[in-house]
Amino acid sequence: QVQLVESGGGLVKTGGSLRLSCGASIQTFSLYTIGWFRQAPGKEREFVSAISWSTGSTYYQDSVKGRFTISRDNAKKTVLLEMTSLKPEDAAVYYCAASGRYGDSELRSSYWYDDWGQGTQVTVSS
Repeated sequence: QVQLVESGGGLVKTGGSLRLSCGASIQTFSLYTIGWFRQAPGKEREFVSAISWSTGSTYYQDSVKGRFTISRDNAKKTVLLEMTSLKPEDAAVYYCAASGRYGDSELRSSYWYDDWGQGTQVTVSS
């Protein structure tokens, strides 16, 4: 059974930074694409970023490009999401998700992922 645990959320001022971590209990972690999604109150869950296992490529939502960086450490079975220059509109519950599917064409879609963490809250004060 795959378990994902997010950490690193918290309260930060506009312009500040946070580093989210997603730890996974997956034996073959290196064969999983890991995605980050977020959901703000009253809004649908949206794609933020992902790192593909099959191509090694990274992907970002347009609004976070240049501010967020995703990386993975397969030995530690961890994916990090470094968030800088945070804005109030970045505030949400952030979820990491895992997919063992091959390919990158659908990794921006939540249905691509089979396992999800419980989420970590990010609050950005103006």
